[in-house]
Amino acid sequence: MSEQKIIDRDTYRSIKKMSREELQAFLMRYADGLLENNGKTINLREVEKDLRQIKGIGEKRLEEIMLVIEKHLGV
Repeated sequence: MSEQKIIDRDTYRSIKKMSREELQAFLMRYADGLLENNGKTINLREVEKDLRQIKGIGEKRLEEIMLVIEKHLGV
């Protein structure tokens, strides 16, 4: 039986660095998001991959865009 991946590697790494309070806030936002979106989620790595395909967006600009997205998602 194969395991279903719930979080990606980058999310796991950021969770490892969180304090208890930060983790609790993250989990509450995550749970709220699941309830609001009926289980629909966004895969940040897929978004990043798609953004890389847009002509004119370099590494630096992509990094800035991903930071803004992560900030608004609370990741």
